[in-house]
Amino acid sequence: MLSKVKSNSPIFPRYSLVILATCSGCIFGEVAPVLAAPNNNLSVKQSHQERTLQESDTPMSQVTSVSQLRDVEPTDWANRALQNLVERYGCIVGYPDRTYRGNQALSRYEFAAGLNACLNQIEGLIASSEAVAQEDIETIQRLTQDFGAELAALGGRVDNVESRAAFLEDHQFSTTTNLRGQMIWSIDDTFGDLAGGEALRDRVGDGGNDTQTRFAYRIRLNLESSFTGQDLFRTRLQVGNFGALAPLTGTNMVRLNYDDNSKNQVQIPHLWYLTPITTNLTLRVGPVGVGYTDLVGTLTPPTIADDSLGIPSKFGEYNPVYRRGGGGAGINWQIIDNVELSLGYLAGDANNAQEGSGLFNGTYHALAQLAWRGEGGAIGFAYSRSYFPAGRTNLMSDTGSFLAIQPFGENIATSGDFYTLQGFYQITPNFQIHAWGGYVNARAHGSGFSNFFDGTQDVSTQFVNDDDRADIWYGAVGFTFLDVGGEGNLAGILLGIPPVVTNSDVRDEPDNAYHIETFYRFQLNDYISITPGFWAVINPENDSSNATQWVGHLRTSFNF
Repeated sequence: MLSKVKSNSPIFPRYSLVILATCSGCIFGEVAPVLAAPNNNLSVKQSHQERTLQESDTPMSQVTSVSQLRDVEPTDWANRALQNLVERYGCIVGYPDRTYRGNQALSRYEFAAGLNACLNQIEGLIASSEAVAQEDIETIQRLTQDFGAELAALGGRVDNVESRAAFLEDHQFSTTTNLRGQMIWSIDDTFGDLAGGEALRDRVGDGGNDTQTRFAYRIRLNLESSFTGQDLFRTRLQVGNFGALAPLTGTNMVRLNYDDNSKNQVQIPHLWYLTPITTNLTLRVGPVGVGYTDLVGTLTPPTIADDSLGIPSKFGEYNPVYRRGGGGAGINWQIIDNVELSLGYLAGDANNAQEGSGLFNGTYHALAQLAWRGEGGAIGFAYSRSYFPAGRTNLMSDTGSFLAIQPFGENIATSGDFYTLQGFYQITPNFQIHAWGGYVNARAHGSGFSNFFDGTQDVSTQFVNDDDRADIWYGAVGFTFLDVGGEGNLAGILLGIPPVVTNSDVRDEPDNAYHIETFYRFQLNDYISITPGFWAVINPENDSSNATQWVGHLRTSFNF
């Protein structure tokens, strides 16, 4: 008997609800013929699964006429029953696509819900003194009695859902917070004799390569919230254990773009907020860990400028001018379609109240960028001014030689005016080219003896005059091939000249270094990719007496 069927099992098509709710004197024992009704050719299991997938989150709307249901024909066996329920009691609902889906399976709980809707309609009619057929009242009474347990259970389930929803609303962190995670595992090693000039090699002996193959990681968790639907607030948690390579190789030119080291301690290195001010003005602001990349686009293909999915070297990822960081703000002005002017200011010691620090009296970076973006490409000019107090200078953000990073040594305050051009163009759906370059005019602020480094050792002390100048140049061009060997895969080649001091009142560099890199990203699925890569730095530290440095790595990325 049907009374023995489990209450959550699909027992008959939706048309059965119509028959049971309208026929006089029908009882559950008489439902069997309905189960064999014409057109009921869907298996219970299949139709229940389809209903679960298609209907669980789909709201239904009230039907006022059977003609509104486009999948119910006048010749259908349940058409008259449907018409009676719609016209007499108005308790039949359809789906937003104007279908009834009468052949889909129905569980006893769903039947109870439909029955409850009809009961409510009839109670309303009785309360308003509307006429209700006596035979229908008798049928409803029998159905109510037979389905009393299901109706009670359904009410309990609704109460439970409401209680749980209220609890979640009271205790949730935010209704609009999303978690975005990134995990990088890397196996890497360097090859080639220690860079650093004859004096350093003489002190350390044979100058051989001391690096060992290492296995390290970095994890980022971004909590991203929106308060208006148009703004974005990001809080980042980060932890990693990459050690520094420069002490072992004698140069920063071998650095990976993701080799941040927090010594396995969880940090909050980034807080950032974006909000539109008007239809063409956007504000971006944050007290810590904000970089130029958070204020403007790098005008580099997003397939390249990504720590976990793009090119792996620090120098090759994008123009070094964008590697400025601290606390501050920026504004983007959409002047006309495709043309944007961006202005930004960052302070490297914004949270420090000591003399020579703070928002305006310590390290700072000011940016102006004019960019054009069109279909398949972009190009832009950027100007940046950076200032570093004595002892804090890192003009090229660890992407060039030690002299380019500190053109006036360690003990002299330094400023730099950057003039850069960058852009990219997708020539075909599977091939794109990008390039960037820059000139830096560095200036000494103060005078005195300053220590100059080669590798990790003091090699000389030299006197620097106030307002001494130095010229620094750099550039790169890259070629990337999309979907090579499969959808989502990416192959790339990059050729570049790392920052080099070409003319200086203090000291020049004798040669140019050359950066040659290739990589291939194999996309396993939407979340996991594996990227083998290899690059060489010829004439590291811009000195041809240094042996070529080779870097090999295997990166596994998890993005979710």
